[in-house]
Amino acid sequence: MMTHGLTLYADSHFTSPYVMSVFVTLTEKDIPFQIKTVDLDSDENKAEPYARLSLTRRVPTMAHGDFHLSESSAISEYLEEVFPVPLHAPVYPREPGQRAVARQVQAWLRSDLSPIREERSTQSIFFNKPIDRPLTAQARASADKLIAVASELVRDGTGHLFGHWCIADTDLALMLNRLIMNGDAVPSSLKAYAERQWQRASVQQWVKRAR
Repeated sequence: MMTHGLTLYADSHFTSPYVMSVFVTLTEKDIPFQIKTVDLDSDENKAEPYARLSLTRRVPTMAHGDFHLSESSAISEYLEEVFPVPLHAPVYPREPGQRAVARQVQAWLRSDLSPIREERSTQSIFFNKPIDRPLTAQARASADKLIAVASELVRDGTGHLFGHWCIADTDLALMLNRLIMNGDAVPSSLKAYAERQWQRASVQQWVKRAR
């Protein structure tokens, strides 16, 4: 299979939400690619040869021929430009304002809400092993913030942030599912939104890889 020289470097357990985001982008755009796994448990990401090809020594990293790029949202934005419509489906809104908001949502989810990430790991989602302890006060405050922002964004009744799916929908649904799939209180409207996003074919392809 032709892969356009594209390789996605993923964590060996397939539980990284950031690798998932790039995987979904590649799948939605129907870009052939191969996956290589990196064993983070043994610090393979910090050793040669991975450290030579990944500037940040993290996953995901994508190789496109001789070009290497890390950080998931940067990779998705690169793929959107290099594999544009109409030959490939868009993963960001076409309207500039909406596209900027989608990128804002992605940046916020990656830079804020760390107590949720710490107390509700993606392993509990992908391995179907809910965490049986309540959120701390700090994590509950982050959850309240997440719910407030998500409720403001998901208001038009289409089931998507901007009327049509974009990669920020997948990222937001994943963060909400950290709460939902661990039994934390989330409004029914946001549960329905997250469930719809989670059943998207590209997302389910990733979920089935987790082990």
